[in-house]
Amino acid sequence: MSYLLTLFANNILPIFLAAGAGYVLSTYKKINPRTVSAVAFYVFSPCLIFNLLTTSPINSNEMAKIVAVTVSTVLTLGAIVWLIGTALRIERKLLAAVMIAAMFANAGNYGLSLTFFAFGHDGLAYAGIYFVTTATLINSVGVIIASLGSTDLKGALIGLLKVPSIYAVLLALSANYLNWSLAVPLERTISFLADAAVPTLLILLGIQLHRTQWYRGIQALSLSTGIRLIVSPALALAFSLLFGLQGTAQQAIIAESATPTAVMATVLATEFNIKPAYITAAVFTSTLISPLTITPILALLRA
Repeated sequence: MSYLLTLFANNILPIFLAAGAGYVLSTYKKINPRTVSAVAFYVFSPCLIFNLLTTSPINSNEMAKIVAVTVSTVLTLGAIVWLIGTALRIERKLLAAVMIAAMFANAGNYGLSLTFFAFGHDGLAYAGIYFVTTATLINSVGVIIASLGSTDLKGALIGLLKVPSIYAVLLALSANYLNWSLAVPLERTISFLADAAVPTLLILLGIQLHRTQWYRGIQALSLSTGIRLIVSPALALAFSLLFGLQGTAQQAIIAESATPTAVMATVLATEFNIKPAYITAAVFTSTLISPLTITPILALLRA
């Protein structure tokens, strides 16, 4: 028990304390989360991804395995929720919302911080690949699900092209392949902007949680939360074994897969009007419960 408490205190409690600071600040000050989100999304996160990929020894084979595990896990989660939701006769809009809440993890705000605390810089680099992959999926597959099956492929592609971290990955891969060396001023700028990403994302998480709306559908909340926090990491373990992902890469991807519902899901819910109150409640509920599931998972991963 003392080992689990130590794991919680060292790896998860700092996340909640930092997010709590954002929550308290948002209580007493009128802060627009869109402004903070824009800075993190367009500046800090791309710099973090670029910095991680250009300073960490992740080869193309390992990267391909991480992408394969991530995509397989997310799509399988969607299939599971669709089958259960259809069997339970959950109405169409709510089913789309449950699928989004269960499929997409909070890989940025929560996941990057968690993997950094638990597995260090190397774990953070692997988590960065997971983060970019899920960002791509939520802006493509997520948009399609949120549009309830309408052929909004153009909107999905446009949304995908607006994800700056994808360009950071392409630039980083190009830099690695061509063996580029950045000028010292540019390298140092990217480095200290990257260092600001994780704390900013945690403060943003607290600000966003402060705006949570409550939803009374216990069945739907239980379904998405259970699948998000328990089934997701189990699937990530299974697929990591299937694709031969090992070591710190496997640990980081399983930890990322165990994180609560993505805050980005609330954006889709609002944009497509698919039960936004449910999605925000799913984010809040899964985030509060997550220490109870992530702590033993970290113990199993021997963090």
